[in-house]
Amino acid sequence: MQTHFTTEQLRDPDIASSNRELRTCVHCGFCTATCPTFLLLGDELDSPRGRIYLIKDMLETGRPATEDVVRHVDRCLSCLSCMTTCPSGVNYMHLVDHARAYIEQTYKRPWPERMIRAALGALIPNPSAFRVALAGAQLARPLAGLIPGQGMLSQRLRAMLRLAPASTPSPSPIERPAIHPAIGPRKARVALLAGCAQQVLAPSINEATIRLLTRLGVEVVIAREAGCCGSLNHHMGQHDAAMARARANIEAWNAEIGVGGLDAIIVNASGCGTTIKDYGFMFRAEDAPLREKAERVSSLALDVTEFLTRFGYTPSRPAPDLTVAYHAACSLQHGQKVTADPKTLLKAAGFRVVEPAEGHICCGSAGTYNLLQPAIANQLRDRKLGNLRATRPDLIAAGNIGCITQLGGDTLPVVHTIELLDWMAGGPRPEPLKN
Repeated sequence: MQTHFTTEQLRDPDIASSNRELRTCVHCGFCTATCPTFLLLGDELDSPRGRIYLIKDMLETGRPATEDVVRHVDRCLSCLSCMTTCPSGVNYMHLVDHARAYIEQTYKRPWPERMIRAALGALIPNPSAFRVALAGAQLARPLAGLIPGQGMLSQRLRAMLRLAPASTPSPSPIERPAIHPAIGPRKARVALLAGCAQQVLAPSINEATIRLLTRLGVEVVIAREAGCCGSLNHHMGQHDAAMARARANIEAWNAEIGVGGLDAIIVNASGCGTTIKDYGFMFRAEDAPLREKAERVSSLALDVTEFLTRFGYTPSRPAPDLTVAYHAACSLQHGQKVTADPKTLLKAAGFRVVEPAEGHICCGSAGTYNLLQPAIANQLRDRKLGNLRATRPDLIAAGNIGCITQLGGDTLPVVHTIELLDWMAGGPRPEPLKN
């Protein structure tokens, strides 16, 4: 794709990066075949290729974002299926993230939307605040059906109440800053991202991760001052908040590297893992010391299933005679290119693993997407659940808390992959399977 940025514009590292991606695109349209919003809406501007044209024009002219551009960019899930499909290697993730930050800098959204986005960006990354917000949502949950109207504000309010869990687990002490020693001789030392929303919605995931790793001889560190990875803010264009959260993690984990060394930084929420692996790019324009720390963190980041595949996993219980439908989170299969490891580990644990049709298509969670674009998200959820049910499984396994929340509430239990692996290696039976 031909671009026409000025020399002055190209001095901006974000413009320079977007220019490279734009010039890599060859207009082939392969991306439209796997784009969920194009699949549902059939609008070229709701495909990666269409959005690329809109982003190019917006950035080249330097004009503030228009309502039309904002609408189509907002509809993008950042599922990154287009990056798997693209034969030219366009890094659409970097391009759309830049566009979102530019939109937030130049476009004034209606005040209700500004309030919702500000609240989501402040509450969800803060576990204490998120827990309080969920308590309020749980009280108001029965009133969701009474919210009138079909406007976007009404849809979003209903979605926020309906997605709130009926109850919230008690805080887990295991997620506080601490060192969890290896059982037996120490074979490795890792840091675990405790995260934000996940530790409120499903603390059992981190508990299972720590149990399994320490049982395998891995010392697990929950680093002081580490917290939200920044991805939620990042994908809403809230650049400064995202960078601040990422910087805190970078400093916390580098401090642990200095104290006792780290063999890996383990992430069990794949949306977070995609962002942490991109810290090196996010901090590419910073001064050398911080840039190098960010690159070090990115190089050490691994999804928990990647680590277990490299480190070695062996079950200790007999095969459970259960069929698991594996749901491949977009951030894991498209963002991190981790596709075989979770399925291989589940099979090694003794499960029969089946995969749904359209496994590459998003479930509609996508961070805050199911709250901000509920109509599209619900269509994708129903489509995904239909394909999962067609495999006739006993349960669904997934590696991302967003997907687990989105697909939950159906008749099929949804369990994190690591909880199943921990169970088969001596841990407790996952709560959703006890009924």
